[in-house]
Parts: sequence; structure tokens; C-alpha cells
Amino acid sequence: MSSVISSTGSGSSSTTPSSGSLITSTGVGSGLDINAIVSSLTTAYGAAQTNQLTSQQNSLDTQVSAYGTFTSALDTLKATLSSLEVPSQLAGFAATMADKTIASATTTSSAVAGRYSLQVNNLATSATLTSQHFASSTTPVGTGTLTIAVGGTSTSINIDTTNNTLAGIASAINSAPNNPGVTATIITATDGSHLVLAGTATGTASAITVTQSGGDGGLSSLVYDPTHGVTNLTQTQAAQNASFSINGFAATSAGNQVHGAITGVTLNLLQASAANTPTTLTISADTSTAQTSIGNFVSALNGVLSSIQTLTGYNASTKTAGPLNGNATLEAFQNQLAHILDQVTAGGSGGVKSLADLGITANTKGSYDTNSTTLSNALTANLASIGSLLGGSTGIATKLDNLINGYTKVGGLLDTINKGLQSSLSNVSTEQAALAAQMAAYSATLTKQYNAMDAAVAQLKLTQTYLTAQFNASSGSSSSSSSSLSTGTLHA
Repeated sequence: MSSVISSTGSGSSSTTPSSGSLITSTGVGSGLDINAIVSSLTTAYGAAQTNQLTSQQNSLDTQVSAYGTFTSALDTLKATLSSLEVPSQLAGFAATMADKTIASATTTSSAVAGRYSLQVNNLATSATLTSQHFASSTTPVGTGTLTIAVGGTSTSINIDTTNNTLAGIASAINSAPNNPGVTATIITATDGSHLVLAGTATGTASAITVTQSGGDGGLSSLVYDPTHGVTNLTQTQAAQNASFSINGFAATSAGNQVHGAITGVTLNLLQASAANTPTTLTISADTSTAQTSIGNFVSALNGVLSSIQTLTGYNASTKTAGPLNGNATLEAFQNQLAHILDQVTAGGSGGVKSLADLGITANTKGSYDTNSTTLSNALTANLASIGSLLGGSTGIATKLDNLINGYTKVGGLLDTINKGLQSSLSNVSTEQAALAAQMAAYSATLTKQYNAMDAAVAQLKLTQTYLTAQFNASSGSSSSSSSSLSTGTLHA
């Protein structure tokens, strides 16, 4: 008896995993965020050095800014010292003219207080010459050489057929390269056109003469040479000096701005006085300039002291120290500053021997106060001695200027410190660049390693998938065979 077992085999095709089918996108194989991991590890790798360099940079930047603030305060103080260093500049005088329509006056520090009587007889004037009338400005006058002289200066102008009209001659005079100080204009009236020559300078030495030579002789109508008796032009205004008197003493001036007639005073003559009616000029001490200069000085001084307190101090309430707390440079400057400000002038006259005598005293806040009444009284009574205290080679302002200059000049202490800070900042920047390059290399290495791991995981997953498929296929085949055995027929 024979038996036949009938079974149905299931055919299956198998495929081995191929690395060529792997997806190479970062993190796909492992499911990890490799970029985030690498970034975190790289940051942690350089964190300590990054923080250290950032801290150094911030500290250096803060110091640069702090020294800049201090330098600015010193520059402001230095700018106020120039008006105090020269005693004569501190002294000021006011000029008051009783009749402001007659004249005005300004003073310098060399003026002397006093009252003066001023009589203006006439103002200084410039010469004006006018020609006879011509039909129009385009009327030809003549040709030749026209020579115009003012004082000892002259110019010769060639007049030909291209510029021989009244207007052409005026233009030639105005454009002459060596014009001695004469302007030419055309005035057209009911009787015709006139050439008008006007001098630009006042005073008798600025008289105008006009001569001609050559040509057709027509230019002779423009000749004005009173020395030789030729006056074809009409002098409508003579060049003359200003005539005036001060306290009855006669004086003249080529111009209406008069220097030197009164020591330290400049007169600006405006018009003639009425006959025998002088006006009064009063020169008096003016303390307003000194008050302003000293006020600016004290304000700038307090600015420096406030700057030092802020930069070097410690705020107990906020427990915050200034950026230059305990700084030896600023402490040394403050000590030198205090020594100068405490200066007493042994030879001071009129009771003005120190800043305290001017009403300038230190307060409990570390700055200086000014008693305006004391200052005003001292300026009124002892301006000269105040100038000596503050100015001159041994004055307070001069010593302060020298002190500040030693700190702020090129190559000075603050300049040297700043260069050192800038050099340190440059070194920090170099170290930061090197660290950035090091971290970039470290990041690249980590990325390469994690990508390799990711690829390996992907390969393993692919293999796992293949093996699972094979296992599932094998299990299916076994199940089919068992089914055939259970339904098979035995034949004898």
C-alpha cells in the first residue's frame, strides 16, 4: 500500500539588503536630531573659554568707556581754564556811550576805568568823482590809456574801440586786475548818463586822480588832476579824515573805526555831533566776564569730581562698584587736584589768597559750592589779585592746565592706558577667532562621527527588515505543508 502526500509549496523570492538603498539624510537612520546634538555638544565644549573671553571683553569695554568718560570731563574742565590763565583776560571793562547815535565803543583788558568827553566834528569819507552828462551809457567817449591813482597806487587801463563807451569804460575800471580801490557806476538822470567813480577807502590819503594819454583825446573829459589844474570830473565828495576831540584834545583818523586814541578802547564813529555838544564815554570795570568764566570753571570742576566718584565709588544700597573702583590712576589725579585747589597765595593782595576768598568752597558731597555774593564783592574790589591767584605761571588755572595736559595729551597717561586696553581687546578678539575655528573643527568631527553612526543604524535596520521578511516567509511555508498532511489521502 502506498501513500501519496500532496502539498502546495509557496514560492518566495528573497532579496539581500543593499547599502546602496540607504537614505543618507542626517538622523534618518537613527531617528536622532544630530544637528541639535552636535550643536549642544559643541557649545558645551567651548562654553568655559567662550564665557571667559566674553567676560574679559566686557570688562575691557567697560574700562575703555569709563576712561573715555573721565577724559571727556577733563577736556571740559581744560576748556574753561584758558580764560583764567591770563590775568589780563580775566579783567574786563564795559564801555557806555551817553549818545549812542554819535559813536559806540568796545574795550580790551588793557582799558582803564574813566570818563571821557567825545566831540565828533566830521566823519572820515571816501572820494567821489562824477563826469559830465553823456547822451547814454552807450555813447562813445574816446580811446587811449586811462590811469587811475589812489594815494601811491595806480593802474593803467587800455581803452579802445571795443570798450570806449561810458558803460565799457566803467566795466574796464571795475575789472582792472590792479584796481587801486575805485568802483565805477553809471547814473542816468534827466540830463543823460554820468560816470561816477567812488573810492573804497576813507581818509585824505585816499584821494582819486585820473589822467589820460594817447588815443583820440576823447578820454580827456574824464581827467581829474587838481595838482595840475585839470578837473574835468566834478568831485562831489572829498576824501577826508575823521576829525574829533577827546577831553578837548583834537585828533584825526583815516577811518571811522578809531584805535589807540584811548588806551584799550576802540571808537566807532557814527555821525557828527552838534556844534559844541560832546557826548560822554564811560569806561567801567565789568565783572560779568570774570563771573561767567569762574562759574564755568567751578561747574566743569564739579563735573570731574562727580565723574571720579561715579567711576571709582561703591553704591552700598545696590552693592554695585564703579567700573574703576579702587583705580590708582584716578585716585592719584584726585589727590593732585586737591593739592592745587588748596593753594594759598602768600603774596595775595586785598585779602584774596585762595579759592575760599572768592566764595568757592568744598562741601560734604565732594564738590564745590560758590557764594555768588562773596565772589561778586571780591571781583569788584580785587580783580587784579584774583587774576594773579588764578592765572600766571604759578596760578591755580595754569597748574590745573599742566596737570590735565599730562593726563590727556598724546602719549600721556590716559593715552597710554587706552592703548593698552585696545591691545588687550585685540588679543581677546584673536583668541575668540581661534576658539571659533577650534569649535568649528570639533563640530565637523562630531557631525562626521554621528553621521557614520546613523548610517550604521540604518544598515542594521535594513538587515533587520530583511531577516524579518525571510522569517515570515519561512513560517508561511511550514504552515502550508502541515495543512496538506492533515487533508492528504492514503492509497493502498
